Amino acid sequence: MGPLEGITIIELAGIGPGPFCGMMLADMGATVIRVERTGPSGLGSLPGDVLARGRKSVAVNLKNPEGQAVVLKLCEKADAIFEGFRPGVAERMGVGPEDCWKVNPKLVYGRMTGWGQEGPLSQASGHDINYISLAGALHAIGRKGQTPVPPLNLVGDFGGGGMLLAFGMVCALLEAQKSGKGQVVDAAMVDGAATLMAMFFTFKNLGMWNDKERQVNLLDGGAHFYDTYETKDGKYISLGSIEPQFYELLLQKAELDRDKFGNQMNFGAWPELKVELAEVIKQKTRDEWCEIMEGSDVCFAPVLNLSEAPEHPHNKLRKTFVELDGVLQPAPSPRFSRTEAELTNSAPKVGQDTDAVLTDCGFSAEEIAKLRENGDVA
Repeated sequence: MGPLEGITIIELAGIGPGPFCGMMLADMGATVIRVERTGPSGLGSLPGDVLARGRKSVAVNLKNPEGQAVVLKLCEKADAIFEGFRPGVAERMGVGPEDCWKVNPKLVYGRMTGWGQEGPLSQASGHDINYISLAGALHAIGRKGQTPVPPLNLVGDFGGGGMLLAFGMVCALLEAQKSGKGQVVDAAMVDGAATLMAMFFTFKNLGMWNDKERQVNLLDGGAHFYDTYETKDGKYISLGSIEPQFYELLLQKAELDRDKFGNQMNFGAWPELKVELAEVIKQKTRDEWCEIMEGSDVCFAPVLNLSEAPEHPHNKLRKTFVELDGVLQPAPSPRFSRTEAELTNSAPKVGQDTDAVLTDCGFSAEEIAKLRENGDVA
């Protein structure tokens, strides 16, 4: 099931954003064949590895020409392939775009890197925190007078990385249906993080964003009506009462002094109002504030941890989180009215589908046995 049913994609196994891209595509119904390394250096998947769900797994030794030939054979019937190596590594292994197009000119070739396929930093190591630093995203996140705060690795690895690659590959797959030709999708996390900052460049262009300081703007915690607050029981709530009518409701439900809080957009008063609002919020527990504000147009939500989020009534009703093989995890998203996405299997063991996948590609039992005997597959 799923809107990508019938699409076959080869994933050259990696870490972080690559597996996330594979998860997104598999969640949508694509047949994703994860090519793992053979031997103890193989990345493998733990039973609770949510990012590896929904795949078939084959173990191939890409250092051997015969192993490389196996991947090219897989590409003959595939619609797309993607990798997360440094620029040039796939070519040296004999599975670069030109190698793959010789066996399948229509193949979409996805490439996931931090810095991109070219540029002075293209061969340097890096992680999410570095990519979003260069994109201008990290500087904007954090408290005034303090160092920038890494937003986990959501902005670079996943939002600006794996999800961007998945989007790019689906775009290229649609184009290939018209042109009959494959192409490279160059997804760089620094590019994706920059794309995610589009609205803030708009704000800056309009003179609505101070990029010299943190926590002085509308959406960075500078506004008293758009931030998180500690409650009486040491937990937290979030407020996002931006629109005037929502702010009016906040004043009512929090019983705030209108003489002090009435002028919402008095920027100079924000720091003082934040202190006073924090004192008000700390007079009640998180659950008490939920009773007062949750479900209203205040734009309110409790700040939940990973254990609490799946238990919230809204998430339970929508089945935002599901359990598969005893592993609790986020459900596939987005949702579709006809071609509903569904989870089919948990993270596979390395090489558990090698025989079945190679048989589907036309290898005989004798050929598979020989490949395994020579250490080309496992």
